[in-house]
Amino acid sequence: MRWIRETGPVVGAITLALGVGAIVTALTGYSVPQVFRHLAVGAFGDWYRLAQTLTQATPIIFTSLSFLIAFRAGLFNIGAEGQLYMGAFFAAWAGFSFQLPPVLHPIVCLLFGAAAGAVWGFIPGWLRAKRGANEFVTTMMLSYVAINFTSWLVAPGGPFHGTAWANQTVRIATSAQFPRLLRGAQLSWGLIVGVLVAFLVWYLLFRTPRGYELRAVGQNPLAAEYGGINVTRNMILALTLAGALAGMGGAAETLGTHRRFIELFSPGYGWDGIAGGLIARAHPLGAILAAVMMGALRAGGQAVDRAGVAPADLAAVIQGLVILFVVAPELIRYFRRLVRRKKLGDIEL
Repeated sequence: MRWIRETGPVVGAITLALGVGAIVTALTGYSVPQVFRHLAVGAFGDWYRLAQTLTQATPIIFTSLSFLIAFRAGLFNIGAEGQLYMGAFFAAWAGFSFQLPPVLHPIVCLLFGAAAGAVWGFIPGWLRAKRGANEFVTTMMLSYVAINFTSWLVAPGGPFHGTAWANQTVRIATSAQFPRLLRGAQLSWGLIVGVLVAFLVWYLLFRTPRGYELRAVGQNPLAAEYGGINVTRNMILALTLAGALAGMGGAAETLGTHRRFIELFSPGYGWDGIAGGLIARAHPLGAILAAVMMGALRAGGQAVDRAGVAPADLAAVIQGLVILFVVAPELIRYFRRLVRRKKLGDIEL
């Protein structure tokens, strides 16, 4: 069956990575059973630990979708981190600037976040399509611009510095906040929105003419153009949509988790989205499961550190091994495709 062929290599890579992680754990003198037990219990031990895992997974769903929709169009968006920050800040701004009804207010904030991320994706998309600028470089550079720009906005003396003891905005209005799904936990309706958006992206890519065009451009831009598809427009659209999705992820963090914008709030959700998109084999529904796995590794790693059975660095090594073993083969295939296109004169590296 097709799903077995697709998931089999991923499951095998994860198993192999965990095996290597166990060897590294043993060689460094820590107890393998204790480390892996705390990894599992810390991620799925009870409803509150599961809620923490899903809280960590929520922004990764959005950034994985952001990466994969560009990837399907033959582009490599590594700027989701910056797009996430732009979406998070402008959602917060809409959250404390407007007075709207409770149902309408979070929708407006989500749209502001999506719009801010879309602008941050449109710029490298336009540069790639119109000027041939490499999106690797432009998305990464704009990511650093966004992170530092939002830090300045909430720094002491900045225009939106909200509290004397931390670099953050004021709290958003109650009407703008996503309801929590479990009392005492940060898990919010952001997760539900992320899952719904994943289904919408799946429908766009695989059930609409526009999605067919995006995928055709990713498979072979020259053939797509010969077939009457506007390659330039679809490149810009792909990175604009990628930015909007990451921006929505930042908005969901603001509205559901932190309920204000906090400087440097992300521990790397944008970078995790690259791994999540590749683990999911660039499939929107697979991105949900990939994000849960990434969230489990984050939550489990924190539990290992808190329990004192191993340092946080060891948990990060295990997480890195999983990402390496799963993502590396897909990256190799991607760069091989780029080399083949270069030889055909299809694109410029």
